[in-house]
Amino acid sequence: MGSTQDFAGNPHIGIFTRVMGEIAIVPPGAPEAFCQALRQELAVDLVVTTIQGSEIVGALATGNRHGMVVSGLAERSEVGRLEEVREVMLLSEGMNAAGNIILASDTFAAVHPDMPLETAEEIGSFLRVPVRRLTLGGIKTVGMAAVATDRGVIVHARSSPQEIARLEELATVPVGVGSVNMGSGLVGSGLLANSHGYLAGTETSGFELGRIEEIFGFVG
Repeated sequence: MGSTQDFAGNPHIGIFTRVMGEIAIVPPGAPEAFCQALRQELAVDLVVTTIQGSEIVGALATGNRHGMVVSGLAERSEVGRLEEVREVMLLSEGMNAAGNIILASDTFAAVHPDMPLETAEEIGSFLRVPVRRLTLGGIKTVGMAAVATDRGVIVHARSSPQEIARLEELATVPVGVGSVNMGSGLVGSGLLANSHGYLAGTETSGFELGRIEEIFGFVG
């Protein structure tokens, strides 16, 4: 169901990995213990690749069961690897860190508030979900300020009631505030999750783990 894990000693595991339902994108240098924990706790198939030559694939890609949105600077060979498992949309605007600026699930997408409306609508159409531009905890990089699954959405601990209400208008699952790695509100940087389970960064406290399990419905 869940455990804590690091990525080569780094608790910010969400920067290096992107989970999309039944698959997880990991870089070629991912430690075997980390990969095994992903398979065991989240029951995912691993897709091994860099994105734009970088290991921080969690910051550069996101998506749902319909497709994935990836940095427009991704190399052709990387896109080809991803297209083996999902349809791929490349960002063409100045904002290329898809995993940072897009929060996506199978039922909704939230995007950076400064993203052009036309791009936001294109992402929503591609992922086949309603989309909204918003902030969480005053943070514009909503992909790192929250983690969404088919069971729930955990958002930055300082998210305002107004921000949560805007997200709840989109989401069809519970929304709750939380943190990771001893108080970081950038939950996307230290948490990987799907409907099967989760992995949190090794510095995540017992209280924070309890909150994660409560929001995602893993309690009891």
